[in-house]
Amino acid sequence: MSSQAGSDILLERSGCAGVITLNRPKALNALNLSMIRQIYPQLKKWEKDPETSIVIIKGTGGKAFCAGGDIRGETEYDMKQGVGLSVHGRFRVATEKTMFAMPETGIGLFPDVGGGYFLPRLQGKLGLFLALTGFRIKGRDVQQAGVASHFVDSEKLPSLEKDLVQLKTPSNTDVAGVLNSYQAQSKLDDGKPFILAEHMDQINRLFEASSVEDIMQKLNEDGSSFALKQLETLKKMSPTSLKITFRQLQNGASMSLQEVLVMEYRLSQACMRGHDFYEGVRAVLIDRDQSPKWKPGVVEEVTEDLVDGCFKSLGSNDLKL
Repeated sequence: MSSQAGSDILLERSGCAGVITLNRPKALNALNLSMIRQIYPQLKKWEKDPETSIVIIKGTGGKAFCAGGDIRGETEYDMKQGVGLSVHGRFRVATEKTMFAMPETGIGLFPDVGGGYFLPRLQGKLGLFLALTGFRIKGRDVQQAGVASHFVDSEKLPSLEKDLVQLKTPSNTDVAGVLNSYQAQSKLDDGKPFILAEHMDQINRLFEASSVEDIMQKLNEDGSSFALKQLETLKKMSPTSLKITFRQLQNGASMSLQEVLVMEYRLSQACMRGHDFYEGVRAVLIDRDQSPKWKPGVVEEVTEDLVDGCFKSLGSNDLKL
């Protein structure tokens, strides 16, 4: 079973595994609606297939696993079709080429696809820091942050996949054993400290706050080069997105993934009704002038009533899971 050659998505069975290959290398394997509509029903079929024990998701081209949703290529934003392809999986493999970031506050959005669930569950205030600033982490740091579960050399991925698909009705322990063995073989950046290790005390202290305004005030008062750099970054982001994201992670910390996805669907519809998402896409992805004109322009002008409205139930139009 496989999609046609040249298709944006390739689906096949190999041994005990269902294999999904994202096949848009020129677009860094960004997901479009057509790809999602092929992936979802296939996952449901494999879920019921007793001979399919694991699902492997990978990307072609060598430059990216998946660059996220293809915002430019879509005319609508529909979270009912959107999925976080890897971060909610039990096993998440990073290599030295892996780059992770949640840059949505820079385009007038918020870290969706369950960001409100996994980000507040990272160590300390790391998730909130990553969500608000869009800070990029790479390679072994992705695992050290807790985003990936394992780190494997990229050249070993074909061999790893071969060993995984040859497992016979594997348990979680069996899969973990294979991944652990490959991770043990890797010497790339072994022993190198987490890129944010020296700043984690600052992050935990400065991002432990009751509001975005409080965080920005703490960063300013701290005065260190690291703190001032983060303050400069936050001032470039959509003020509305910052306040929505802060509340999203605050709420999501005590929610189930299902509850978070319902919340995030409400937020997505609020963003579609607003101004900043369209302005962010224009400035960053279309005109690329990198000079979005946010409305409101500063966080102090984003009222609690405005934020509250983004989280309100959509009644019969709420996401059904």
